[in-house]
Amino acid sequence: MRTKWPAFLLLVATPTFVLAKSLTVCTEASPDGFDVVQFNSLVTTNASADVIFNSLVSYDEAAKKVVPALADKWSVSADGLIYTFHLRPNVQFQTTDYFKPSRPLDASDVVFTFSRMLDDASPWHKVAGASGFPHAQSMGLPKLIKSVSKVDASTVRFELNQPDATFISILTMGFASIYSAEYADQLFKAGRQSDLNAKPVGTGPFVLKSYTKDSIIRYDANPTYWGAKPKVDRLIYAIAPDASVRAQKVKAGECQIALSPKPQDVANAKNDQTLKVVQTPAFMTAFIALNTQKKPLDNPKVRQALNLSFDSGAYLKTVFDDTARPANNPYPPTTWSYDKSVAAYPYDPAKAKKLLADAGFPNGFDTTIWVRPTGSVLNPNPKAGAELLQADLAKIGVRAEVKVIEWGELIKRAKQGQHDLLFMGWAGDNGDPDNYLSPLFSCNSVKSGINFARFCDPQLDKLIADGKTTTDLASRTRAYEAAQKIIHEQAPWIPLGYPTAVAITRADVDGYHASAFGRQDFAAVSVK
Repeated sequence: MRTKWPAFLLLVATPTFVLAKSLTVCTEASPDGFDVVQFNSLVTTNASADVIFNSLVSYDEAAKKVVPALADKWSVSADGLIYTFHLRPNVQFQTTDYFKPSRPLDASDVVFTFSRMLDDASPWHKVAGASGFPHAQSMGLPKLIKSVSKVDASTVRFELNQPDATFISILTMGFASIYSAEYADQLFKAGRQSDLNAKPVGTGPFVLKSYTKDSIIRYDANPTYWGAKPKVDRLIYAIAPDASVRAQKVKAGECQIALSPKPQDVANAKNDQTLKVVQTPAFMTAFIALNTQKKPLDNPKVRQALNLSFDSGAYLKTVFDDTARPANNPYPPTTWSYDKSVAAYPYDPAKAKKLLADAGFPNGFDTTIWVRPTGSVLNPNPKAGAELLQADLAKIGVRAEVKVIEWGELIKRAKQGQHDLLFMGWAGDNGDPDNYLSPLFSCNSVKSGINFARFCDPQLDKLIADGKTTTDLASRTRAYEAAQKIIHEQAPWIPLGYPTAVAITRADVDGYHASAFGRQDFAAVSVK
């Protein structure tokens, strides 16, 4: 006999399941860590600054201007030396298994964040070890910033030694993320300083839950986030170095977004109704850095010869499938101050051989080409590109050995200047030309290691510095045009291309936008 239950009991007994919304992103490499101030790779910025942290200000790509973030307003003194930031009230640091904040964000956190990078006497300054603070060093912040002081709990003041037109835009960069002084004190007292890199705490939209190197990173939405609540409960980075694998995974629905796809995979995705292609012209440059501190690359004639020897047109067609524009200057032509009068080196092996002979190398020389093993938006097919360069160099008598080096190791050793020729790329954090010139060509940046050509020229260094000391756009433009001419003539790079920032997403993904700067904002992304 079947029992007949009352209707109200049936309602009580029927469980309701709410599935957590998750977003899985297939990305190309493991981050160097999560203490973003120690590192300069975009992969690390994407895994840390873009999801876990916030900075005082951020850059609105659509509006093309700096906008409030942790600071809701700021002012600049008439002489351009004093910047006063007023912090957004009641911003909470993340609560994790290893840290429970006792107070909201205040000015002492900002002071700690920058003192750590700038002050040799800070107990945290040496924690970074050999890696140091590459962005702060390359941007010349230790010389630029005279002091960072707490006015009151919600107000912090930066005093500069000289006016700098780029200062506010520098603060939008990932390395300017704000850290918890309270958490740092807890770690220091426990002798666990390295946990700042392994177990981060920020104010951002997502909280790190777990990380398995070369495999997966898991984040949960931050329930106390001060901004708009993330539209997914969980964010997962599935690390897949092979671009073809990332494309297969997004097609199979194993991830909703695949970053840095190959051009052919992009073409295929455009014909698949289950997928979308999201792209934008990138504020990025792919290049080959020539280590000017190594012989014979210290000779400008040799560097010019290498530029003339490489068929960059064939390279772009093979590696980028014509999805990148040819490069001849350090930054893209959409950037103000781009010098149109600087012409790219033509493909001219005969002239290259003559220059080598004039430089004292009629029979060429031996060298090495360093390249990463896996593709990225700035180098979709590293192996093919390196082999093209190797073959073209052989035509002028230069014998080059290709060395494929794991990404983390390549960056580490390249910053130490161990390379000869290095396939590299750069993504600017905002639209300012100095975002290229200071980190990639200044003498300060040779010390920090980000100047991969290790090129230090007093005249160029002065032009870069002059371009920052005034807010007058015409004056800055003149300085930067002159800088581009020196860079072209001295040839510390072989410029390759200005790529397109592109991702493949599932058709049911909403709110994802490709960033010209390679930054990632997943807080506004939803899956239908």
